[in-house]
Order: sequence, then C-alpha cells, then structure tokens
Amino acid sequence: MRCRCPSWDAERYCCITIRMPSLGCCRPDCMQTPSEMVREKPDFIPAHESPPATGSIVLPASGWAAILRGLRGKCPRCGEARLFRRFLKPIARCPHCSLDLTHQQADDFPAYLSILVTGHLLAPLIIALTRDTGLSIAALMAIIIPLAVLLLIALLQPAKGAVIALQWWFGMHGFRTERAGATSDKTEL
Repeated sequence: MRCRCPSWDAERYCCITIRMPSLGCCRPDCMQTPSEMVREKPDFIPAHESPPATGSIVLPASGWAAILRGLRGKCPRCGEARLFRRFLKPIARCPHCSLDLTHQQADDFPAYLSILVTGHLLAPLIIALTRDTGLSIAALMAIIIPLAVLLLIALLQPAKGAVIALQWWFGMHGFRTERAGATSDKTEL
C-alpha cells in the first residue's frame, strides 16, 4: 500500500506527518494497493521532459535513415540527442523530441550482429595470415584475439543503436509508428 496524501515522501517510503513505514499513514482513506500504483500515470510532465514545438522535429525519410541515426548513436526520431547515457544504457527519454525509449527490447540481438560482422571482417584476414605468412600459432593468436575483442566492443554500441532505431521505425514493443508527412493513429503504450 502507498500513501496518497500530500505528506508522502517517496524517498523515505513513509508518511512525513507521522513517520510510519509504508504500511501506514496519517489518513486511513488515502491508501492505495500495489495494483493501483502500477496503473497510476503522472498528472504532469516535468519541465525538462516537455515536448518541443512540432515543427522542430525532422523525422527520417526511410528506415535506413533511422538505422543510420541509431548507428551514429543519435535518437532515431530527431537525430539530435544522444541515444546512450552510458556505453550500452540508452536514455529513458530523448531530451530534444521527448521520444520514450523505455520500450526498446534490444536484448542479445546487438551482440549477435557484432559477432556476425566481426567474423566476416576477420575471416579474410585470418585466411591471409595463415596462408601467406610464416607466423607461429602463438603469434597468430596474439594478433587475432585482441583484434576480435576490439572489433566486438567497437561494434556493440552501434549495433544496439541500429536495433533500437529499427524497433522504433516499425513500431515494435510499444513504440508509435511515425512517418514524415503522415499522422499515426497508434498511441504509445
């Protein structure tokens, strides 16, 4: 149960008035169940998350343009703001266009893409090194393994950005499908 009264302090999970744990409050009529807390939506949008003017967002012309924005680590909708807060942690909401990115479910697909591209880039190099040079196995491993790890790490963030952009473009996992010059009837969930 969570208190609905104005004296509720979310950081301490107690009612400030009487300082009881989250099971009690100063007013018995202001309690709410956990299922009500899930359905409850905020009544306001904070000032730093307010949507910009409608004319300032330039939607990508195609899915490839959206994927290119994701590969560059930019928001797939506006192409202005950074897509990642940390190396692989996407931002929750774009500060420029207010796109909610919490719907993304990239999961393991970026890692699969990184491994696929790394394998295809390194295969000709491995073949050339083993065929044309007289390097020992230890020397080959000293070249190939660090190069493979470096490529995998370098490709992981662009791959995740591209997957998030692809999900946004096709309206997957709760994203709203938006196209330049068209309006959508679907709403964000």
